[in-house]
Amino acid sequence: MTDALFRAVSAALQDELVDAVALRHRLHAHPDLSGDEAWTAERVVDALGGTEVYEVATTGRMIPVGGSEGPMIAVRAELDALPIIEDTGAPFAAPGVAMHACGHDVHLAALVALARAVRQVGAPVPLLAVLQPREETRPSGALDLVREEAFTRWRVRAVIGAHLQPALPAGWVSATPGAVNASFDEVEITMQGRGGHGAYPHLNRDPVLALMHALVAAHQVVAVRTDPMHSAVFTVGHLDAAGTANVVPDSATARGALRALHAADRAMLCREVGRAVRSAAEAFGCRCRLQIRDGQPAVVNDDRLAGAARRWLDLAGFATDRTFRSCGSDDFAYYATAAPSLMMFVGVGDGDGVDGLHSPRFLPPDAAVGDVARSMLAGYLAGVDVAGGRPG
Repeated sequence: MTDALFRAVSAALQDELVDAVALRHRLHAHPDLSGDEAWTAERVVDALGGTEVYEVATTGRMIPVGGSEGPMIAVRAELDALPIIEDTGAPFAAPGVAMHACGHDVHLAALVALARAVRQVGAPVPLLAVLQPREETRPSGALDLVREEAFTRWRVRAVIGAHLQPALPAGWVSATPGAVNASFDEVEITMQGRGGHGAYPHLNRDPVLALMHALVAAHQVVAVRTDPMHSAVFTVGHLDAAGTANVVPDSATARGALRALHAADRAMLCREVGRAVRSAAEAFGCRCRLQIRDGQPAVVNDDRLAGAARRWLDLAGFATDRTFRSCGSDDFAYYATAAPSLMMFVGVGDGDGVDGLHSPRFLPPDAAVGDVARSMLAGYLAGVDVAGGRPG
């Protein structure tokens, strides 16, 4: 039965792609930032054509397709864009200070194409189209959504996601079991010292020097305390000190991120980075304020869903990868607290230094809409096969 469903939905999906690409262009040209996605949500709902629409997590939407009785297989796409000024030169480029630099416009258009195809063909297990807000910022839209009564009402048996990935070649899709995206915790370090004239360092308590040593120590903690067969990374993206070339400031601040694929590493690194930072402050006679703000856990794929999806990906003509993992992070992780989940990565790399995610020049080709839609179909069918999605 599932093989026939695959063939029927695949054929119907092909007929939906022209309209889906047009929708992708429209969404790309009008990006909405996290928490302000109402326009995007309404355009997607209109294109999907659902008669039963539920507003969730403020700007999110859930639309059952193929029936309003559970159990269902949920397929998620993200509504929000990033605060980046686009530099692609595309005729449908965003004109303002936001852009879809992470492929969410493609994911949304693909989900619309899949949902419309499933509705046209009819399916034994309804699909729940999840339009999720606030993936790119906190508070997490996924965490809010899984707490919604509407999410539990339909007895969701599996949650499927597919994300563009320029690190993989076009034509490849990864369905890797286990941890595939890292946890994310935001780290903010402020060193409070005593500023003064740069010519008299012995009279100062230099917070900049203390901060630099703290950051090096934090990097060393990740390097020497993590099993080399595990993945973890510490990065710093913001530095702030109000001094000048000849003035030592009173304080200096750094903000960065700590990521780990394994939960035990996450807890250990948060603890040990804190210890290293406080030791650096003491060594240079400064006071330290350290904040490690909990982000999201690692994305962990269900083994059975990953294995089942690879069969359908093969039939769809993709080359499949079962080893790809990334220290990127995604609040898709929270869906695993409610049901087995699977995040696939859909290749858009061309082997020629394609600009990566969150770049102002990231512009996946329109063909990616079809690739993501077919990958979502593979995940949906995997849910039907192995995650208890059959009615009864």
